[in-house]
Amino acid sequence: MFKLHPSLQKKDYICDLDLCTVLFEDNQNYPWIFLVPRLENIKSMRDLTHEQRLKLMTEIEKAETVMANLFHPTQTNVAMIGNMTPQLHVHIICRFEGDPAWPGTVWSEKAVPYSPQEKENTILKIKQALKGEVNV
Repeated sequence: MFKLHPSLQKKDYICDLDLCTVLFEDNQNYPWIFLVPRLENIKSMRDLTHEQRLKLMTEIEKAETVMANLFHPTQTNVAMIGNMTPQLHVHIICRFEGDPAWPGTVWSEKAVPYSPQEKENTILKIKQALKGEVNV
């Protein structure tokens, strides 16, 4: 049975794609989402079948395109880092030249939460774009 790691349970839910649950990082410095394959006991790409890998890559491509089209970043960062959260999850982070951590890593800066209304609006915008309900 699929269950999110406790650190991922703290993130805001956006929607489910075919393979992955999409979660939101509450940090207005960087538009940032996570894709988490809804599969039990998956720690790395090695744990996926070939077909699951292809599906994950397709969903990463879609999510990265949506984030780039919505937020127009200088760069998108896509990473799978499991040192602290040992469940396979993919970070898709929009980076902007001059953002608080530029050009370093986002983990070097303290998160600045969205206001409740901004967070709700941003999550809805991402969800609608991922579901194809709006063109971006």
